[in-house]
Amino acid sequence: MAIRDVREQLFTAAERVLLRDGVNALTSRAVTTEAGVAKGVLHRHFADFDAFLAELVLDRIGWLATRRDGLLARVGEGTVEGNLADALRDVFGSVAGVMLSLIIARDELRARLRAAGQPGIPMAADAMKMITAYLAAERGAGRLAPDADVDSMALMLVGSSHLIAAAEEDDFERVVAAALRSSR
Repeated sequence: MAIRDVREQLFTAAERVLLRDGVNALTSRAVTTEAGVAKGVLHRHFADFDAFLAELVLDRIGWLATRRDGLLARVGEGTVEGNLADALRDVFGSVAGVMLSLIIARDELRARLRAAGQPGIPMAADAMKMITAYLAAERGAGRLAPDADVDSMALMLVGSSHLIAAAEEDDFERVVAAALRSSR
């Protein structure tokens, strides 16, 4: 019997394993078991497990683009602090944050992502672009100082948020407030 949208079924299963059991538990066997399919199904659609992981990350980078668009739509609304804390919690408190740990942990995955045109550390680099674009838009709207260094602020926020999520804490507001304090 044919399985409908097997790629998405496998991707969703991998996300569930990552969120529930962590990076070290993510194996092709764990993914196929979670998806309820035979192990050969994954290898029928992907050359190997690292190819599967690279496709998963590339697919989910689109998720961050959607989040970026949503954040940019909030420019001038609410508070800058609240908007940023919500966005950072959304990214780093989700599967994207766990995927970032996966990318960092697997050399072969990073190599494949670089070969696919993703420089640096994907997910982190995309989060940086999202936060930088938002801060620049808020600076343009006059809600940050005209000379605010949005690139450095984004770097601090993304790096700090990754550490907060890795420690399983939820202290995004404090970090955002500290990073923005000097921009006004």
